[in-house]
Amino acid sequence: MTLPPSQDTPDSRLQLLKTWLQGHAARYSLELDTLAPASSDASFRRYFRVAGKVVEGENTGSLIAVDAPPPEKCREFVQVAQLLNAAGVHVPRILEVDFDAGLMLVTDLGTASYLGALTQAQNGDDPRRARTLMRDALDALIRWQLTSREGVLPEFDEAFLRREMELLPEWFISRHLGREVDEKTRGLLDRTFALLIASARTQPQVFMLRDFMPRNLMVAPQPNPLNPGVLDFQDAVYGPITYDVASLLRDAFIGWDEEFELDCFVYYWERAKKAGLPVDPDFGEFYRQLEWMGLQRHIKVLGLFCRINYRDGKPHYMNDLPRFIGYARKVAERYAPLRPFAKLLDELEGRANEVGYTF
Repeated sequence: MTLPPSQDTPDSRLQLLKTWLQGHAARYSLELDTLAPASSDASFRRYFRVAGKVVEGENTGSLIAVDAPPPEKCREFVQVAQLLNAAGVHVPRILEVDFDAGLMLVTDLGTASYLGALTQAQNGDDPRRARTLMRDALDALIRWQLTSREGVLPEFDEAFLRREMELLPEWFISRHLGREVDEKTRGLLDRTFALLIASARTQPQVFMLRDFMPRNLMVAPQPNPLNPGVLDFQDAVYGPITYDVASLLRDAFIGWDEEFELDCFVYYWERAKKAGLPVDPDFGEFYRQLEWMGLQRHIKVLGLFCRINYRDGKPHYMNDLPRFIGYARKVAERYAPLRPFAKLLDELEGRANEVGYTF
């Protein structure tokens, strides 16, 4: 089925999804009148929960219907789900898919998100619970990375890295702050970007999920040993080994003190070395690589959240800009080659206050 993208509206897509599900209702005992939004997404994908069960007799109580209008990545989702499953990582099972229409029916990993569980652990001062959840996630990441091989996923190459960071001058500096990117600023950005790209490209390259963060992880129901459930993995690539570790701990929606971060980073580093992953044998250098990799992601996110706001009309991500400004400044101030970028961040934050923008 080929859809006319220029004529699609959210309501027409929803009707298309309902009609498509009707064709699978008998097989999965779908109760279509229960169809309801399951979660939101920064992209144009939408997720709906519907009462139903899997054919093999596994009565989950509900399934997830996915509306991913082309060119959203259904084929990539299915491909990466198969790779993750083969690596022993808990992911949704693909039950039905229409690639051309951008529709999927998958198993439901439940409603207990890592973000909710970690926030509860933080608020309840339960570091043991938070540590257990994070270590489970890092163990799952190691299983995934151990299956890495070249030529399977897109390469997170220099052009890719640079394209992501260019979101900062285009959307954060120019669009959000209304500031011209003059020659001096452009030169500083180019030098910073070159440093971060060189660091990323000299790291060992592995399978990389790109959005491995608490919001995309689900607490698996016990006694499932494969905790957590992993979602939103269609953008997986082949890239730097530290990227997913940085994105897990330095997230938009929850932050950690340095002691907890270091505990998690050391845990991953030791377990990865023992498993045979090619992490740097010197923890100090591994930590620097991780911080610089995280800064590349922070730079991207500052621009991305502004683009989502101004282009896509989703303003709530703007509330999380301060956390990423904080992450970026902390890393840039720690390393002499990056300190000019830290100074630029200070100037930009001052500019935001002058023109009345809040972070």
